[in-house]
Amino acid sequence: MALAVSSTALSNLPIREIPGKLYPSQLKKCMVGSNSKVSAGKGGISSVCEPLPPDRPLWFPGSTPPQWLDGSLPGDFGFDPLGLGSDPETLRWFAQAELMHSRWAMLAVAGILIPEWLESIGLMENFNWYDAGSREYFADPTTLFVVQLALMGWVEGRRWADYVNPGCVDIEPKLPNRKNPKPDVGYPGGLWFDFMMWGRGSPEPVMVLRTKEIKNGRLAMLAFVGLCFQAVYTGEGPLENLSRHVADPGHCNIFSAFSPH
Repeated sequence: MALAVSSTALSNLPIREIPGKLYPSQLKKCMVGSNSKVSAGKGGISSVCEPLPPDRPLWFPGSTPPQWLDGSLPGDFGFDPLGLGSDPETLRWFAQAELMHSRWAMLAVAGILIPEWLESIGLMENFNWYDAGSREYFADPTTLFVVQLALMGWVEGRRWADYVNPGCVDIEPKLPNRKNPKPDVGYPGGLWFDFMMWGRGSPEPVMVLRTKEIKNGRLAMLAFVGLCFQAVYTGEGPLENLSRHVADPGHCNIFSAFSPH
């Protein structure tokens, strides 16, 4: 259900169709400029997004996407069989929820794989991500929980405020001869979050990067679910499972987890 909901989620970057080579049928380009007006409009995300033609890539070729998924934002492949995104404000919330879950999932998968790899080359000892929360660290669990609760509460509170009133928590320094980015919920950008300016300038790379992010985030959410299942059934790490599978794919595979030992 969560994945079905997340597949309806979109980003609020405006786009329009122009000739190009980024996509087989059309180039998705953002409309950014002085005439853009950001507001809750069609699709519940932004009124500056122009829908793409009906021949855009869809999750099922030849299907008809719902009207609220007009192809104006990255990650939209017209998949919402239950109509969960039909309400504009709900769709806007789903978009931000998927974006945050995607980023957390990518961090989680990296946090699982990298320490296990470091253990395999001798830079860490006795690593197991599945029981990491029950181990002893530099402080007791209660202290760590309170500190994390305070820090995450502050960050999430500011994120919620920005969702309700875009740009109200902007901390971008005001420098002469430098144009600050427009408020864009979920994509803070600027000097602190986009110091290499990948999200500025020509709109085509911005659209491509946002689409790649949400696609990789969806893959990471699926990967994390898979990592949880393999940890429960095998009691081993993902890289250890992978090495065993490569060495003996006929016996070490997904079916062996359900076979009697």
